[in-house]
Formats: sequence, structure tokens, C-alpha cells
Amino acid sequence: MFNMNEMLGLVEKMKRDMEDAKNRLNDITVEGEAGGGMVRVTATAAHRIVKLHIDPELYKDPEMLEDLVCAAVNKAMERAAETSRTELAKVTGGMMPNIPGLDLSKLGL
Repeated sequence: MFNMNEMLGLVEKMKRDMEDAKNRLNDITVEGEAGGGMVRVTATAAHRIVKLHIDPELYKDPEMLEDLVCAAVNKAMERAAETSRTELAKVTGGMMPNIPGLDLSKLGL
């Protein structure tokens, strides 16, 4: 038989667990690089850029520099998204990203 109080308790626990997971994402870092490592971007799994390394040689070619920075940032963001999905799957047993209509950005993820 369906127990509404039990269900509400489970929802509250999942909400707390999700908040804990979200906080952990701030401590996990990922890296994206481009140009054979001439540009390296370090970001958190919460999609915040925390470090940028640019080889000084690239300042001689601004157009290439711009392209490589964009590529490295995009790689870092892809890794951040993958890492955050993995971390959230630990909390939800993998079912959260499959809930129709769920917008993880509204959860700050």
C-alpha cells in the first residue's frame, strides 16, 4: 500500500543528498586543453573556471589564441558536465537525469 509520509521522507532525503552532491561539485576539478597543452583550462564540476594557462608563444597569434581558448573551455565544460552527471547518478541511482521534464539547471546543476 502506498504510504505518502514514507514517500515524502524519501523525497526530502533525496533533496538533501542532491544538495550535498551539488556542494561536492565545487571541490571536483576537471581540465580541458587545446593546442597540445598550449592552453589549459581548469574548471570545477559545477561549471566554474578556476584557472587558465596560456603558453606565452600564443600571444603572437591572437586569432589562434582565441580559437584555442574556446576549444579548451569547451572541453573543460564537457568534462564538468560528464563529471556532474556521474556524481548525481551516485545519489539518484542513475534515474534523476531520465525524469521527463526535469531541468537540472533549475537545481543549480
